[in-house]
Amino acid sequence: MRLTPTLKTVVAALALLTLLQIAPPKTLNAQGNALIEISGKVTNEQKQPLSDVSVHIKGTVAGTVSTGTGDFKIRTRLKLPLVLVFSSVGFKPQEFTVNELGSSLQVALVTQTYIGNDVVVTASRVPESILKSPVAIEKLDIRAIRESPAPSFYDALETVKGVQMTTSSLTFKVPNTRGFNIPNNFRFMQLVDGVDMQAATLGVPLGNAIGPTELDIESVEITPGAASALYGMNAINGMANLLTKSPFTSQGLSVYQKTGINHVGGTGRDLSNLTETAFRFARAFNNKVAFKANFSYLRGTDWLSDTRKDQNPNNLKTANPAYPELNGANNAVFDGWNKYGDDALAGSNTVSITGLNINGQANQTLTVARTGYWEKDLVSPTVDNLKVDGAVHYRPTDHVELSYAYRFGKMDGVFQRGNKIQLDNVRVQNHKFEIKGDDFLIRSYLSLENTGDSYNVKPLADNMDLFSGGSGTNWAAKYKTALNAYAAANGGNLNSSNLAAATQYARAQADAGRAEPGTVRFDSIKNAIRRINNWDIKSGTIPDAPVTGGAALIQKSRMFHIEGQWNLSKYTKVVDLLVGGDARVYTVIPDGNNFVDFSRSIDDRNKPLANGSYGSNVHYKKYGGFAQVTKTLLEEKLKLFGSLRYDYNPEFKAKFTPRVAAVYTLAKSHNFRVTYQQGYRFPALFEALSYVNNGRVKRVGSLSYINNGLGYLDNSYTQSSVVNFNAAVKAAGNTDAAALANRNLLVVANLPEARPERIKSLEFGYKSVLLGNKLIVDIDAYTNKYDGFLGQVQVFVPKGEMVGSDAAVIAMVDRNRDQTTASGGNAASKGQERYRVYTNAKNTYTNYGFAVGVTYNFYKKFVLGGNTSYNKIKSGSADDIFVTGFNTPEWSANISFGNREIVKNFGFNVVYKWQKSFLWESPLVTGTIPAINTFDAQVTYRVPESKTTIKAGGSNIFNSNYIQYAGGPTLGGLYYVAITVDGLLGR
Repeated sequence: MRLTPTLKTVVAALALLTLLQIAPPKTLNAQGNALIEISGKVTNEQKQPLSDVSVHIKGTVAGTVSTGTGDFKIRTRLKLPLVLVFSSVGFKPQEFTVNELGSSLQVALVTQTYIGNDVVVTASRVPESILKSPVAIEKLDIRAIRESPAPSFYDALETVKGVQMTTSSLTFKVPNTRGFNIPNNFRFMQLVDGVDMQAATLGVPLGNAIGPTELDIESVEITPGAASALYGMNAINGMANLLTKSPFTSQGLSVYQKTGINHVGGTGRDLSNLTETAFRFARAFNNKVAFKANFSYLRGTDWLSDTRKDQNPNNLKTANPAYPELNGANNAVFDGWNKYGDDALAGSNTVSITGLNINGQANQTLTVARTGYWEKDLVSPTVDNLKVDGAVHYRPTDHVELSYAYRFGKMDGVFQRGNKIQLDNVRVQNHKFEIKGDDFLIRSYLSLENTGDSYNVKPLADNMDLFSGGSGTNWAAKYKTALNAYAAANGGNLNSSNLAAATQYARAQADAGRAEPGTVRFDSIKNAIRRINNWDIKSGTIPDAPVTGGAALIQKSRMFHIEGQWNLSKYTKVVDLLVGGDARVYTVIPDGNNFVDFSRSIDDRNKPLANGSYGSNVHYKKYGGFAQVTKTLLEEKLKLFGSLRYDYNPEFKAKFTPRVAAVYTLAKSHNFRVTYQQGYRFPALFEALSYVNNGRVKRVGSLSYINNGLGYLDNSYTQSSVVNFNAAVKAAGNTDAAALANRNLLVVANLPEARPERIKSLEFGYKSVLLGNKLIVDIDAYTNKYDGFLGQVQVFVPKGEMVGSDAAVIAMVDRNRDQTTASGGNAASKGQERYRVYTNAKNTYTNYGFAVGVTYNFYKKFVLGGNTSYNKIKSGSADDIFVTGFNTPEWSANISFGNREIVKNFGFNVVYKWQKSFLWESPLVTGTIPAINTFDAQVTYRVPESKTTIKAGGSNIFNSNYIQYAGGPTLGGLYYVAITVDGLLGR
């Protein structure tokens, strides 16, 4: 890897800090208060020393961590008395008041299997007990992560209550909660230490590709409901905050090595190995300066998307229902789940073979799809993920901490948007500056994105077919000639007994000369097309002509964000008051395929300028602020919350987002909560500004000015009506007269101008720790109402004509895409443009559900846990022109059983995962996802003397192959051994 100048600077700074080994002060006296030293030792109940115990001064940022011998030391200029807080996973937190300096402190922590009063910060942006959070929140602490049988801490999110995970790739997973799941999830926010991890132009957080390593993760907090009242737009379906270890409290050198295998059968690939290596080094000096550095590299063979189902069976109107002999394997308009270039449902890869004589009837029409290519032949099987990050922290006083952090991630993989995208050498960088104190926080960060050598699988397949197999016009002509030749050789007629064989023969003849997978010619053409930044589908190409259409995905963006918050509670006295604000600016460099300079003319937007650019950069902005008030009443039994947020995007009207909540504690153990909140979501960058030049179907963003000169908002027909129209026209001979006679089947779309999506959410919850801290019960129920739901719809615009006119009707006739001259009794037509538009639903949607989680430490260290989730949707009475895609199983459940130390230093855990079958709907693939039943398991052996942990386990250990979404990969068993050496070279 070539280091960027910024990365070189960071590495040099870290090295310099290590060499300097900043010396302690020679005197304990300085200006102001005297510098004092507090030291001691932390043990367990058996007087054995405890390492890695967090020790911090309450109400400050000052703190340290105990060494391998349990010793700790803190220097501070604060005046006595001081309160020290001791905490460690698996032990009850303890506070110790220091009134005077003297002998070394001796602190013994009490073992507690389940604490039940974990502290979380994500729900209210301030530390609070998880039992009294105003909204549903889940937390995976370091112990839960270590005990999970999942191959990585990020995979462990899949078993968290209420979380649905979609695996796009071995390197790329996307979590979601409470419905409306898509692989590029605009509605779920993912943070790392408060920093938004999305790749802006791709429109999705890249899983954990740029996130923490296995060695640096401390905990994960997940809010499954709307969070936009405090975090702003695009957090209306939940958020995850990944929190990393502080170099002040987790020091030394740690090493992690995982080796595994996957593809043990039934996934479409040969047995393959998986490796992941990680290092972490952290050091603190006198509780004033600290740094950490992380490195991680993963490499493996990706899961394969190769489902051979047909989503356009012959009984549909988009096929040839008049000829049942073309059913099944004989379908001439086959549209495979994981095949591209054969896209018949969108109408983008079909041709109409007219003027045929079938079953004694003249002037018949067949709709035929181009052959296309399977995904497995177009994507790379090998993927990797490189992560490097570092941070420097400085505490000028015990009340203020400054830090700079840098992250770099490079990844490969496949993800699904409107099409499948092969991510290759995608690089994301992040710079963060932060100042935090006892009651304030200022954070700013810059994210840089570069899609590297990535490409779009759909235009790759299209241009492979066009370059090596000829244009639609030429291919259709060859197909028709072959059909007639077959008929002439078989009695002079096409009929029910020979039509299927005739179409198979005609396809073979039309495909003659097409590049076939596995050949040198195929690889050469594919490699040429994937590097061309031009997604135009060019007609008229012939096998030996230069490649003109490409598939390269070249997207670059910058995102600048600044935010701050200030806790004013010490000034307000009567209530606790938190205020804050943020601003964000996206800068996109136009690429001519996904994003364009809209100040240029329509004809020039996709063309490069003389300097190679595609015009001026595009900016997208938003600003916001919030205030939150909390008040405790009835001897701290009742806690009330109220917050109001203001958000503004120059493209839309400003929005106010309120949240009110109450938490009531009954008999010290039973915590009940109720929360009402609203949320808005401005369109994400891709939803707002995309201008995807994807050949036959152009994808456009939701901002109304993109429509200028195109007409898809007010001069278009709906796709479903065009399908019905063409079915009737084909049955009547595919002539102009037949088209005009069926014009009443065409429905004008009349798409609205886009507005922010809105949610109204009501949530109830209950949390309790019972039976002497042995049983945890967590229940939440919700109902969400969506108004103006944002989604995609495909419409047809008649070229140069107005909807309703005769010419516009004739332009909707489904003929060869390249046909522009009169034939078969049809008038010349300018044809049609097809757009897939981001727009708002006309309907309102309500989804509701509940989740229950129970954890029971029933005997010694044996723990039984489980959770189940129920999610349902219902819609209003209005008709929508697109499918929202709830894409969530009605029921799902997880059950775990384990013992972290069944015998000394040896533990195990087993997890069973189940979800009900459900319907997955998307613009790319729609289909039923079968029920999932899998087991994960792990055993762990610890060697304290060498600070080593050996973990062997597997996910889906019985290799019950399954898919998580339509068009997604087949997931099989993954088995691994991981060795972690933690805390070497400690103090």
